[in-house]
Amino acid sequence: MSNAYLAKSLPDSSDPLAPPLTSEHALAREERKENTSMLLLLTPALVMVVVLLIMPLCWLAFQSVQTEEGFSLANYTRIFQETIYWDTFALTFKISFLVTILSIFMGFPIAYAASRLHGFWANLVLICVILPFWTSVLVRSYAWLVLLQRRGLVNQTLIDLGIIDQPLNLMHNTTGTVIGTLHVMLPFMVLPLYSVMKKIPQDLMQASESLGAKPFYTFRRVFLPMAAPGIMAGSILVFVICLGFFITPELLGGGRTILVSMLVQRNVELYHAWGAASAVGLVLLFVVFLIFWGINRFIPIERILGAR
Repeated sequence: MSNAYLAKSLPDSSDPLAPPLTSEHALAREERKENTSMLLLLTPALVMVVVLLIMPLCWLAFQSVQTEEGFSLANYTRIFQETIYWDTFALTFKISFLVTILSIFMGFPIAYAASRLHGFWANLVLICVILPFWTSVLVRSYAWLVLLQRRGLVNQTLIDLGIIDQPLNLMHNTTGTVIGTLHVMLPFMVLPLYSVMKKIPQDLMQASESLGAKPFYTFRRVFLPMAAPGIMAGSILVFVICLGFFITPELLGGGRTILVSMLVQRNVELYHAWGAASAVGLVLLFVVFLIFWGINRFIPIERILGAR
């Protein structure tokens, strides 16, 4: 802070009634004013967080311990005692993990190509990635119903090519759910990867090759470690969204592949059990927090999200 600013902050020494004020006091006063201004600027955001996040969570917590008999932990006890809840949670995490792994293997080459191409071709790849966002998830899920049915395009093509003799069972099971969910989640993996890969200097790759490193060694020891934050960010994004995904698993699962989101929906619509649905949602939220806590123990979330 400049001396001129401090001189303006200090009281006029010609005023005999003014109390003595040091430069440290002036700095403290200005710091309090700045903190007050920042708090006022953050107030709308804090209100939104309280209204849209904290209050709904508090409402869910209150509903989860309410039964017809009054306050009770029966909803949580049921989750840990009944097999259907364990199977549903296990299947949800299994599909989410599988879709995340497949998204990495399919999204990495797409993001790499987009980051290394220039001009028209790079824009073309990105447009193909973003294009599904312009179509409703419901429409895309119904499109997969047409493609994966027993007389659909996929089975008919495989039969015409002589690869299979009988139509494959690609619908109303885990296979169809994974295929449809992967199609929806793939852009959420490609975009974080692309943003990280685009910032990797090409000079580092050229320097590694000029020192005698082979292309695969350069990719493994130089490019891949620098792209790791993008992989982690995309994986977290895809995995968390998959845990609460509903439309595509409901349509392509055909009622046989039951995920946590579908369990919540059935508790509300069929049994009007808001307490049971709230308990399931809070348990899922707690498990996700445990996963993030475990990841943060090894790799800080700030580093994954690019905050530092």
